[in-house]
Amino acid sequence: MTIDIARLEDQLLQMSTEGAPGREFCEAISELASTGRFAQLRDVLPGIVYDELYARYQQNPVAFVAGWRMLAQEMRQGFIQHARQRLTSLTRLQQADSGGYTPAWQEIQRALDGQQNDLLRAAFAIELLQMVEPAVLRATHLRECVVAAASSEEADRYLDEATRCYFLGLFTACAVMCRSVLEEAIKQKIPTTLSRLVRTRYRNAATLGNLLHEVNNNLILTGIDPDFPRVANQVNDAGKKAVHQGLLSEDEARACLQDARKALQLLLSS
Repeated sequence: MTIDIARLEDQLLQMSTEGAPGREFCEAISELASTGRFAQLRDVLPGIVYDELYARYQQNPVAFVAGWRMLAQEMRQGFIQHARQRLTSLTRLQQADSGGYTPAWQEIQRALDGQQNDLLRAAFAIELLQMVEPAVLRATHLRECVVAAASSEEADRYLDEATRCYFLGLFTACAVMCRSVLEEAIKQKIPTTLSRLVRTRYRNAATLGNLLHEVNNNLILTGIDPDFPRVANQVNDAGKKAVHQGLLSEDEARACLQDARKALQLLLSS
């Protein structure tokens, strides 16, 4: 069965416009106002809100009805953009008192969506659907990482998270997690005597660079493949760049992840 992502996106967009928060609310107000049933809103709106709307309605009934119909239409057309803005507001710094203009329909929509969270739901759905095809392509660049010996549950979780970061385009985070994978795997692999020495020497705060230095100086004691430090150092360099020098590209993240997997195979070869 072929999964048509583009079709799923189209269906999601259609559902989003049809069920945009506030659309039915605005259409109901315009319908009641245009048919002479405005008084029915008294039972569903707070008194102060009803009084304000009724005053505006009395000033110009035709413009009032047209205005609320326009708001409903704007909510349909702008829902996806508003949903993206809602998500972005949670992922980036927001400057206080920026003075940016917020359309009335967005204010109403945000207020009505306070409990349902359909703005966030739509934003996540669209964003995740758009990640599917790129993630599939990235996954084709990898093969199963088969090792001879087990490491630890923590190392498996770090590798899982690093790989998922790569799939989803979080390239800098991927490199940082790759470094954590090797740190955990090395700690589980080195002999007890060396482990105690490392904890004492680095006060329980050994970095991957520290661990690789000790492994390289004690290869015979550890029994680790001599090629391991070279490959692992490449992972460490990528991780340090991710932390200290800036965002990584997709190619850099893929190379880092592939090196981390190769290093694990060397480390856990016996």
